[in-house]
This record gives sequence, structure tokens and C-alpha cells, in this order.
Amino acid sequence: MAKKRCQFQASSEDRCKEAVLRLVGQCPHCRQEYCGTHRMPEHHACTNLESCRQQAFDKNKAKLEAERTTTSKMAMV
Repeated sequence: MAKKRCQFQASSEDRCKEAVLRLVGQCPHCRQEYCGTHRMPEHHACTNLESCRQQAFDKNKAKLEAERTTTSKMAMV
């Protein structure tokens, strides 16, 4: 069985020839498989990068909102 090759393509003729990483080579956002150099969404121009950033922002915002101290919590101390 031949090794899977990285799916990163800089131009129509220029394609990455590196082997795909088995454990962490699949992008969770676009489901394409990449080598160690191109596995991060920023490095392979992921088509879902903006939604990835928005999800991370929303998750962080919810976490910070949950940790916010209110006056009622301060009065109990």
C-alpha cells in the first residue's frame, strides 16, 4: 500500500510530496490530510479557518463569562 501524500497544493503544478502524518495529519475543520509542515489550518489555507477562529472566540468568551465575579458572589465572602 502506497503512503498517503499531503494534500497541500500551492499552485496547479506545485504540490507537497511529503507523507501524511497518521495521528495528527487530518485537519478537523476541512477533513483534508496533511504532512507535519501543513497540518495546521494557518499553514494550508484552510477553507474553514474563519469559522475555526470564531468557534475558539465563542468558547473563550463563554468561559470568561462563566468566571466573571458578580456583586452577589462578593457579598457572600
